[in-house]
Amino acid sequence: MMARFPQSSETATESGAQSEISFREKASGELKEFVILTAYLYVCFAALIYLKAAILQAQGVSYAHLGLAIIKAALCAKFMLVGRVFHLGERFKTHPLIVSTLHRSLVFVLLLVILTLIEEIVVGKIHGRTVFDSLSEIAGGTAHQIVATILIMFLVLVPYFAFRSLGDIVGDRTLVRLFFERRHNT
Repeated sequence: MMARFPQSSETATESGAQSEISFREKASGELKEFVILTAYLYVCFAALIYLKAAILQAQGVSYAHLGLAIIKAALCAKFMLVGRVFHLGERFKTHPLIVSTLHRSLVFVLLLVILTLIEEIVVGKIHGRTVFDSLSEIAGGTAHQIVATILIMFLVLVPYFAFRSLGDIVGDRTLVRLFFERRHNT
């Protein structure tokens, strides 16, 4: 009977404490990743909004929605972390880094496009707008602006997923050390 049900030296209290610690560590790690991803996306979005404002200002149009950048960055970061939970874009994980990086970037830009469309429809419904009216305002409303926004978003995701893919191979701590610690001449 003992062989079928091996006894653990761990008590229920110790197991619960370890479970709580691992949950806390996992939640802390995910929050940290959310904050880092949001900050990265915010810098990218803020730069693009600033560029758009500068171009429009040259044409006599006032535009400065930098507050929108942080909200959009947080929403996109949330969407990306949800996509990661479902293991999206991991199909080519064993292929060369360029393949997996470009694939993940493409999958996630499509995810962001779809979720942004859904988000705009829901927000439009809350404000009493039709689906067409809600969707017509996305990325400036013209086909060229929508395509440009999708391409820029893809280009923003490539370095992020390159960094993530490299971290998967060498380990996140090693990667962070390589980027942020001073190198010694050898």
